[in-house]
Amino acid sequence: MSENWLDAIKWNDDGLVPVVAQDAADGRVLMVAWMNREALQLTAQDSHAVYWSRSRQKLWHKGEASGNQQLIKEIRLDCDNDVIILQVEQKGGIACHTGRRSCFFQRLENAEWKTIEPVLKDPSEMYGKS
Repeated sequence: MSENWLDAIKWNDDGLVPVVAQDAADGRVLMVAWMNREALQLTAQDSHAVYWSRSRQKLWHKGEASGNQQLIKEIRLDCDNDVIILQVEQKGGIACHTGRRSCFFQRLENAEWKTIEPVLKDPSEMYGKS
């Protein structure tokens, strides 16, 4: 596969691009992460989401520990060529490391953040006890 399509992306100074993972079935935003060139290439090649972990400074195959993989249905690039959207099928129905469907489970209400979504699975069951 030619890599010319990767050259169209405007990578930031760290060689990363922000990525929005969206449920392909209902459009719900599940999470936001980062990819480097290798992560995006692997994602397109294998149809499984691979991100760049800024905290660990390494590739992160979504679901490698939890089993909650993201199967790629479509990859889109925005008009400025600096943001990627992944349309995904979220395996296990959980995208967040907190055990929730989405990482966006808090809503601002009366100047306070309120948790509005339940934990679907205890994180210790997905990742083991720390």
